[in-house]
Amino acid sequence: MLEIFQYDFMIRAFIAGLIIAVLAPSIGIFLVVKRYSLLTDTLSHVSLVGVALGLLSGINPVLTAIAVSIIAALGMEKLRHAKKIFGESVLTLFLSGGLALSLIIFSASKGLNVNIFSYLFGSIATVSENDLKMMAGFGLFILLIIYFLFKRFFITAYDEELAQANGLPIKLLNITLMILAAITISISMRIVGALLVGALMVIPVLTATQFSKSFLKTFLYGIGISLLSVIIGLFASFYLNLPSGAAIVISALLLFVLSLIINKKT
Repeated sequence: MLEIFQYDFMIRAFIAGLIIAVLAPSIGIFLVVKRYSLLTDTLSHVSLVGVALGLLSGINPVLTAIAVSIIAALGMEKLRHAKKIFGESVLTLFLSGGLALSLIIFSASKGLNVNIFSYLFGSIATVSENDLKMMAGFGLFILLIIYFLFKRFFITAYDEELAQANGLPIKLLNITLMILAAITISISMRIVGALLVGALMVIPVLTATQFSKSFLKTFLYGIGISLLSVIIGLFASFYLNLPSGAAIVISALLLFVLSLIINKKT
């Protein structure tokens, strides 16, 4: 069973997977409380535009995906605060537009020899040493910001009016959270894939809510469930020859169903 760790690419995949497993629900829980879960899918579709531009220009696709996702996140937040368009409509606008634009760019690059599916659904074989360094660097940056702004993020996500009454910079906190979500989604593509990373940010959090009503415990349980999903998913991906992203998300879904069954019995 442990022969999986005889391969360097699997060791890299597990390290990257564990990093993403911690980051995804750490950001996702604030979006779930904020009732902004669809944001993860929106940014993941927009990140494909960055991937396409990166592949065409010869720049690291993860870096271009981060740049495009952050620009989109700032645009969505600006439109949301302008209150000229409903929040859900803003997300749908960017989601459909991002997917359409990425498809146009990909179709225009007919001579480009690249496995696009590895960015769409994740591929454990494509994780390189440079990818690991990038994930670790961005991951540490994200976790430090969450650590220092944890209470402020929670209050803002739970009740913006309460946060404003307490003198918190709501707009700045929302923008910061959106940027962190954009970065997390972009660096997760190698393992989970752009089209599936949103699920890893939301499903473990929903599973954790079945066992705890405390925000901090839900936060910690969500990370634990996410770690378990990634580990099970990577083992399944290796031994059953499945796409890593799909295997991880299915694992997370099965754990969610199991939580419902356990919760119903108790």
